[in-house]
Amino acid sequence: MKYQQVGTTFKAVDAVARERFGNAVSAVLFDGVPLTADDLVEQPGWVSQLAVYASAVAAWRILRDNGLRPRILVGHSLGEIPALVAAGVFSVEDGARVVAERLRTLEEADLPTGRMAALTLDGQRTRRLLDLLDDPAVVVAAENHDRQTVISGPESSVRAALRVARELNAGGLLLASPFAFHNPALEPVRAPFAARIGGLLRQAPDTDVYSPILRRAYRADDDLAALLAEHLVRPVDFRGTVRGLYEAGVTTFVEAGGLGALGRCVARVLPEADDLTIRSTFTLEADGRLGVERAVAGLAEDPAPDTFERFWAAYGTRLVARVQAGLAASAVPLAGPAEPAPATAAAPSPSSVEPAQTGMPTPNGTPPRTGAPVAPSPAPAGAPDREELFATVRALYAQALEYPEEVFTEEVLLEAELGIDSVKQVELLTRVTGRYGLPPSDVRLSDHDTVGKVVDLLHAHLVSGGVSSAAA
Repeated sequence: MKYQQVGTTFKAVDAVARERFGNAVSAVLFDGVPLTADDLVEQPGWVSQLAVYASAVAAWRILRDNGLRPRILVGHSLGEIPALVAAGVFSVEDGARVVAERLRTLEEADLPTGRMAALTLDGQRTRRLLDLLDDPAVVVAAENHDRQTVISGPESSVRAALRVARELNAGGLLLASPFAFHNPALEPVRAPFAARIGGLLRQAPDTDVYSPILRRAYRADDDLAALLAEHLVRPVDFRGTVRGLYEAGVTTFVEAGGLGALGRCVARVLPEADDLTIRSTFTLEADGRLGVERAVAGLAEDPAPDTFERFWAAYGTRLVARVQAGLAASAVPLAGPAEPAPATAAAPSPSSVEPAQTGMPTPNGTPPRTGAPVAPSPAPAGAPDREELFATVRALYAQALEYPEEVFTEEVLLEAELGIDSVKQVELLTRVTGRYGLPPSDVRLSDHDTVGKVVDLLHAHLVSGGVSSAAA
């Protein structure tokens, strides 16, 4: 491995996994074919939970060993456990034992099946939606930003909430969480879990650790076992935490973990901020390098946002509104090939909203669309074919919207079914058409309300010879 911290962290976590579950996490993750995030959530709960924990701790150790000295540490839900380890409160092994006992206590409680779902609504609108259901078993579990609130409760009730959300033109996704976390229904588990971890050795934190659940920093005299057990029944206020940190002067956020979802949440909590620096670790950058390399390189001197980031922060909203108005006013069909655009870098690999998240129960892959050409003309030599175009566009939409890729089937309606508003659709459509040299003014939003239709547009433009292979 390039980073020895990964190997040493997983070695410590493997020892606990064998102790508690009779097998090593590494044996599942690293032996044989590498697992994707979707593959991981299909594994037993202890594998995915310990893998998420170990990844966060390993990322932190790489950053620490390369000079990172944070002002404050913050965890999200399960992430509070590796945050406490990073602050020196628990050893790596004892942090893994907390994760393991949390899962074992829940499994042994034999609770009714619970689910979680992410809605593309803010917390206030989500609560109003739940009021319509009049089902107290479904609660707000986490507020991530103004366009993402997580609910939890009995599976049938959560699915009912999703149906109501879609009727109200809001998007929603079932999460592959093994339990309905952050819900008062888990109250019977709280005391047994606290008892199991009460004897673990702990130290006073050497760095402040702020809890979005407790809405305060941990203190040296806290009863950690009781507080960690309380996490099971209390909601996460990540949105409020990020805004509070920013107002206190924190402008650099470095995510220690595998998916980059929290960094994107920070950007959505603070869209108006023009002085943010957000770094990831185990995500791939556009050039194929791990994000941790960029994060480490920036530790010595925190760089200012680049020119485009400053421009977009200042003018992005107005620019999107102008493009939207132009598209709405245009009734001109595609007039032919456009001038090729300059070559651009490939889109970064997408990631899920949550480590254990899957999409709505829609088919995976890219089934053929009704009415699609049976045998499309081949694109010019060197240009991507339709299948490659679909994969690229789907990845771009998934990353920008924090949805799993499988949500974006050929025919799913972007607004009616996924709740993606017209402003965001314009932004994405402008990005992909510009990427392939197609003038956005020639494209009508109403005619391209699915990813499949966007791909059809690009493919037709490619076949016409109007896009160079470099632009693709």
